[in-house]
Amino acid sequence: MLEKAGIVLTAAEKAEIEVADFGLGHLDSQGLELVTYINTDRYCAKELVLFPRQTCPEHLHPPVDGEPGKLETFRCRWGEVLLYVEGEPAANIQAVLPAGSEACYSVFHEIVLRPGEQYTIPPGTKHWFQGGAEGAIVSEFSSTSRDEFDVFTDPAIVRMPSVADGELQ
Repeated sequence: MLEKAGIVLTAAEKAEIEVADFGLGHLDSQGLELVTYINTDRYCAKELVLFPRQTCPEHLHPPVDGEPGKLETFRCRWGEVLLYVEGEPAANIQAVLPAGSEACYSVFHEIVLRPGEQYTIPPGTKHWFQGGAEGAIVSEFSSTSRDEFDVFTDPAIVRMPSVADGELQ
């Protein structure tokens, strides 16, 4: 998908692609693939890859160590991304809620991003997003990313899973 979008990665970047299934075991419906270019104490740049109808679950970026939560701008590079944030809910959303997790989604103000369009999500704002029918690639530009502190509305989510005794925890 990255090649299709004209995004060139080095061999080292390809080797470091993060596959996040959030501990749910349903990567096809709830997950995300990430390429992190840089993440310092000042800023972060990533590519977010979403397969067709793959959803990054609802979450927010809380304050950490006295600093506001992450401020992030999503810029669609390829495909279509359906972004949902706090605000006036859409009458009929275009996204398909992941089966069995419907109760874990609470914000439905819909923003549809197509290539070249972008939206900035303020710190502490609940949001979730889904790739369109063909999937999507989104460039994320943000303040420092501290994914381990993200707050998800689904209590079953484990953002940073661990391996113990050879088993994914």
